[in-house]
Amino acid sequence: MIKQLTAITLSAFLLAGCQTTNPYTGEEEVNKTTKYGGIGALAGAVVGGLANGKKGALAGAALGGAAGAGYGYYTDQQEAALRSRLQGTGVQVQRNGDDIKLIMPGNITFDTNSYNIQASFYSVLGSVALVLKEFDENAVEVVGHTDSTGSHQTNMTLSEKRGQSVASYLVNQGIAGPRITYFGAGPDQPIASNSTSSGRALNRRVEINLRPPVAQ
Repeated sequence: MIKQLTAITLSAFLLAGCQTTNPYTGEEEVNKTTKYGGIGALAGAVVGGLANGKKGALAGAALGGAAGAGYGYYTDQQEAALRSRLQGTGVQVQRNGDDIKLIMPGNITFDTNSYNIQASFYSVLGSVALVLKEFDENAVEVVGHTDSTGSHQTNMTLSEKRGQSVASYLVNQGIAGPRITYFGAGPDQPIASNSTSSGRALNRRVEINLRPPVAQ
């Protein structure tokens, strides 16, 4: 029993450690699907082994691996779909574990001091909506951000209205309202220095955060 579980455990960690090259960054990273499958296999082996001995460990590893790889595979496919549809639009796609973040620069999303979406950006948000309808398990969080120019209250109000505009557009495109939340962070979450014009431009943005279901 101990030997069998040890073999399964080693296999799970070896699978979890498989490296792939990210085609967008050129960096080595753990394959998401393989990682989830390996972790699921290990968990399944432990539970199955405790319940039914060696055979239970093997069966649990198989089932756990399939279940674990399922969400990893789902997120891999969603990330690939977003990168494909948003290539060349100016929208960044970032992956961090189970989360996917879309970063939309303010200069291509809204006019200065406005929360009305630019007409030229509707097609980009439409592409996002198509992917969100195809991959409909995520919670969708829309966050508006500004630079530090002007009063804090003005920036908070503007960022919230921009987040609301994007969220409302997604709902109008058929994304279920209960999936979506929005808020404004104003200037409080900068990603660059507000002391330069280039830094302020980076800070003016809207982010769409795609998070796994609570059950995950």
